[in-house]
Amino acid sequence: MAEMVLEVSNLTVRRDAVTAVDDVSFQLQAESDTALVGPNGAGKSTLVQAILGILPRQAGQVRFLGCSLGSGGQLPGSLRAKLAYLPQSLVPRGRFPLTVAEFVGLGWDPPGLSLPWLGREARRSAIRAALRKTLCDDLAGRLLSELSGGQLKRVLLAFCVVRPRRLLVLDEAQAGLDARAAEEFHTLLYQLRRSEGWTILQVSHDLEMVRRTCDGVLCLNRNLRCHGTPDHALSPARIEQIYGPGFVPYHHRHPPHRPSHSEETPPL
Repeated sequence: MAEMVLEVSNLTVRRDAVTAVDDVSFQLQAESDTALVGPNGAGKSTLVQAILGILPRQAGQVRFLGCSLGSGGQLPGSLRAKLAYLPQSLVPRGRFPLTVAEFVGLGWDPPGLSLPWLGREARRSAIRAALRKTLCDDLAGRLLSELSGGQLKRVLLAFCVVRPRRLLVLDEAQAGLDARAAEEFHTLLYQLRRSEGWTILQVSHDLEMVRRTCDGVLCLNRNLRCHGTPDHALSPARIEQIYGPGFVPYHHRHPPHRPSHSEETPPL
């Protein structure tokens, strides 16, 4: 039986007097890549943030690697370190006084407690390896506030890869990137997914990219309307049902293809 990395059961979230997510249940198998799609205002970001404990939930349960997350996202530190989150944006204002290497190092430190002197050499080696894997070697000494959008996205991946992770949650990770930068980001993401063994849950509006790269699709519009393969969940009839008639999908100009199991992962 395949290992379940994430199990969400009957999750309900209210924002003020409005039920933003209503009785949602699904499971993610190990090393799967699942997209969360739906129209604007469907509750996608709310669902992700409730799963992570950023927002409180009114009902339901979330289990990560068999361990229940409290409504505030509480997990033992050893498990919390196996989960990483890429928000839609992380734009430091002004001259944010943190270098790329310092920021990536925070991904190595124990959750909730920054102790950089523990295992100092192991920490330095992990930071160097993470920067190398994400093509950020030349950015180590740069301030976060000096980076372009594409560079910052790669640095966020370095933060995720500095420690072994089991689940990577992305909330519209390509937001703010032009077509070329978005393609480069996704190419790197899927190289890392295969080499690191990540399970991925990603919010996306790029249905063409979802078709080409994802194993499964969750169609959300307050409640879960459909859960299946991209061919099943993104059929023309279902897209019209979820998004309404006249919906024109966003098309990425050069989306990365879904690699077959026979293809060799390019070296990073």
